[in-house]
Amino acid sequence: MLDDGDKKGVWKSGRGKGRTTPKGRQYDDDALAQVRALLGDRPRDRDLLIEFLHLIQDAHGHQSAAHLRALAEEMRLSMAEVWEVATFYAHFDPLRENDPVPPDLTIRVCDSLSCELAGSEALIAALEAGQNPARVRVLRAPCMGRCDTAPVLEIGHRHVDHATAEAVQQVIDGGDFHAHLPDYQDLAAYRAEGGYATLTDLRDTGDWEAVQQTIADSGLRGLGGAGFPSGKKWGFVRGNPGPRLMAVNGDEGEPGTFKDRYYLERVPHLFLEGMLIAAWAVEAERVYLYMRDEYPAVLEILRREIAALETAGLIAPGFVDLRRGAGAYICGEESAMIESIEGKRGLPRHRPPYVAQVGLFGRPTLVHNIETCHWIARIMREGPEILSSVEKNGRKGLRSYSVSGRVKAPGVHLLPAGSTITDIIAAAGGMLDGHVFKAYQPGGPSSGLLPASINDVPLDFDTLQPLGTFIGSAAVVVLSDHDKARDAALNMLRFFEAESCGQCTPCRVGCEKAVKLMQAEHWDQGLLEEVSQAMVDASICGLGQAAPNPIRLVMKHFADEI
Repeated sequence: MLDDGDKKGVWKSGRGKGRTTPKGRQYDDDALAQVRALLGDRPRDRDLLIEFLHLIQDAHGHQSAAHLRALAEEMRLSMAEVWEVATFYAHFDPLRENDPVPPDLTIRVCDSLSCELAGSEALIAALEAGQNPARVRVLRAPCMGRCDTAPVLEIGHRHVDHATAEAVQQVIDGGDFHAHLPDYQDLAAYRAEGGYATLTDLRDTGDWEAVQQTIADSGLRGLGGAGFPSGKKWGFVRGNPGPRLMAVNGDEGEPGTFKDRYYLERVPHLFLEGMLIAAWAVEAERVYLYMRDEYPAVLEILRREIAALETAGLIAPGFVDLRRGAGAYICGEESAMIESIEGKRGLPRHRPPYVAQVGLFGRPTLVHNIETCHWIARIMREGPEILSSVEKNGRKGLRSYSVSGRVKAPGVHLLPAGSTITDIIAAAGGMLDGHVFKAYQPGGPSSGLLPASINDVPLDFDTLQPLGTFIGSAAVVVLSDHDKARDAALNMLRFFEAESCGQCTPCRVGCEKAVKLMQAEHWDQGLLEEVSQAMVDASICGLGQAAPNPIRLVMKHFADEI
């Protein structure tokens, strides 16, 4: 704080006139000291704002106005800049001065489609009735990427699979709310089987264009959902003058999708080597790895193994910058992810320019998905034939299908890319006893629902567009005769309503209006189609453009329900 002598002539214009302090909240010395202690010797760079907000949230369980004001002072930002970011992300609890402090313990219960099918609504009701709200708060949360063990919830940072009220009470009584790490292949084990030999050879004598051709020969396409030919991106990025960067999209937020978590919890170094090969190919100065906050175990695994890579001299300290998301589905969109890495709200950018030209910090940026990098490493170690030699129903390659819903063996099933829903259900152990196949979601809620009668179409890129849908992230949710398609579609639209970034009116208002219309006993199909068309035509990004798919496909294939 300025002393009286410092104030003179700054805010006071004369005796009894003017302000003795600047406008707005004044920072508190104690809060500033606490924030400085949390930040330690980290640089006060603007792009680290979200990381610093996590530090405050983790330390105190919320973000008080005093701490946010102190953070703004420490980072030389306005309070408005800090507040708008803190209020954008679901995993932050920013408080005004008189807001009640949330309880010490938070339970987040997934209410996305797979968990709803498994009984999450009853679980939420039981928890709300059985827990003292002064000690424990129960919140609804979107997909946590554990659809194979639905219903799922998170207590602190600990996930409870196949959750019940009794299992929750046992965890609370035990007092362990930290993430539990699975057994995984660490750096020593990976190197023992030849890991990183390919990367080392490429760095010594490699030709990036030859590697690009190898990736192209394999047929690998982006596995985050868009399906763009993976190697082609490298040429676009290298066509722009450096310095260049790489951003890895680990924000696997599409409900029903958990393939990235599956691979990272088992063989993280396959992904890391593939990431480093791609970074070498575009001569990236740095790699920013953006991982969703719903995966605390994965975040810890990556922290440990990135540090191990630095210790082993395979990467320079700081070359891979691990960033933690904060609960925003929209940050799976590449430009929104880049905004978030820069420490801002995750608002999609208008394009052009594309991120390969003007991306992170205004530099040419290569963006890849987790599973894409996983396959880059495997292709370079085992040859392009690992994908190109697999053929089924006229389609080449392999797909990691995240399968959940009314099947006996939900999980990630690696199958030929030409597999039909019949093949996928068979791989997942068949339908649950007493359930008859009725409908399926082929690629997350953005893809809507198809009826069981459409069971002979390969679930791959480019095969589903004639049906008004797409494969996306290959998140397959299977519904039975126990379920209603209209209820599933409403679940999907509620998700989009909650996760819309709010930047554009067609998406923000369209999702809200659609949810209200879909709650009626009889749908106003004409009005819903008008809303859908406006969203498709005028939304900025894929969220609003794809959100009408569940509405349209239910009206087309399940008209008897509406």
